[in-house]
Amino acid sequence: MAPDPWLSMFDSTCHIAQEIAEKIQERNQCQRNGENSTKLNVTIRSLLQNLKVKIDQLKDLLLRAISTRQITQLEGDRRQNLVDDLLTRQRQLQASYKNDGTEPDVIRSSLMTGGVKRGVTNPWLLEETEETSGLGFGEIRQQQQRIIQEQDAGLDALSSVLSRQKQMGQEIGNELEEQNEIIDDLTNLVANTDDKLRSQTRHVKMVDKKSTSCGMLVVIVLLLIAIAVVAVWPTH
Repeated sequence: MAPDPWLSMFDSTCHIAQEIAEKIQERNQCQRNGENSTKLNVTIRSLLQNLKVKIDQLKDLLLRAISTRQITQLEGDRRQNLVDDLLTRQRQLQASYKNDGTEPDVIRSSLMTGGVKRGVTNPWLLEETEETSGLGFGEIRQQQQRIIQEQDAGLDALSSVLSRQKQMGQEIGNELEEQNEIIDDLTNLVANTDDKLRSQTRHVKMVDKKSTSCGMLVVIVLLLIAIAVVAVWPTH
């Protein structure tokens, strides 16, 4: 699977933030030793500007990926949290740089714990775990990439499950529509049959009524014939 450009840029931005923290500590050490730190200050300012540009690019790319649905909403939220952490890191580094080494102990504590004075925990430099103990920056970054890849694989699996469920829902919906059409056809057939039965029943009643009338006419005619015959029959 090809590397995600956003994640690659995020990794490089993290590296810049880490480099700035190291340069600030180096500058503070130079100032405590009475050495010239002008060159380091220029380097730090350039890195801070580069960090700001990278974070702005990450925000723009993330917004575009979410709006065009290149990533899931869950992945978008995860990446937004990463950007927020970067912004927090940037503000802390900027504040540490402006302190200009006048409070070295506080600055060092801020860099390592995320700002002791404000009570804010820096998610970048928490107490090291056993899993990362003794690892270099490159190894830690590789470990982070493996974790991100595992999360991506989990998201892909979840997306596949949701896709199958959606397909099953569509198939069930189609089946229900077919069943409804069959029920509608049966209803129409029953209604037509009922109409035909009613029509045939009325026809039978009319025929029966006519048959009764014809029978009475036949009896009357026969009676008239009998009377006529008796009338003309010679009497002796």
